[in-house]
Amino acid sequence: MAQIMAGDIRKGTTFEYKSGVYTVTEFQHVKPGKGAAFVRTTLKNVVTGQVLSDETFNPSTKLETAQVETKKMTYSYNDGEFYYFMDDEYNLTPLNHDQVEDALKYIRENDIVTVRFLYDQAFSVEPENFVELKVIEAEPGVKGNTATNVTKAAKVETGATFQVPMFVNEGDTIRIDTRTGEYMSRV
Repeated sequence: MAQIMAGDIRKGTTFEYKSGVYTVTEFQHVKPGKGAAFVRTTLKNVVTGQVLSDETFNPSTKLETAQVETKKMTYSYNDGEFYYFMDDEYNLTPLNHDQVEDALKYIRENDIVTVRFLYDQAFSVEPENFVELKVIEAEPGVKGNTATNVTKAAKVETGATFQVPMFVNEGDTIRIDTRTGEYMSRV
């Protein structure tokens, strides 16, 4: 196992800590007038998403690094219990609902996703940053209602509902930013 000194950690560094694997989201090297220097960090558990803020380390502390790998895969199908993702060599990786729940509102069968692995175990799925989905249900826009920022709910082919402008209709294809869940444009 590779190690890293706490004084060398940067944003994005991933290491084992408190029986979990965390990535550094913020860090600051602190050199107080009195006492020893230390590193103050905000950490995020790569599997559960739990955030630990104000974790401090002595710069000479050794931490076990952890390698999170990412792989582009294709969403193949759901058998009722597992969601299956296929890599370039046609290997299927099954994931349970909790592992894919956040991505499901953005992905359809045959969509390309990024699957994250820790020690060869898949633990999360991330859709592309922007996806194009077909609107299957939307309230009709009211003629004359052109006030800015007026939105309505629209259901897309994945079953998810997004807020869209009044001019979006059933059958339209819309572009969604998966990082924020916001409507971007009509395609």
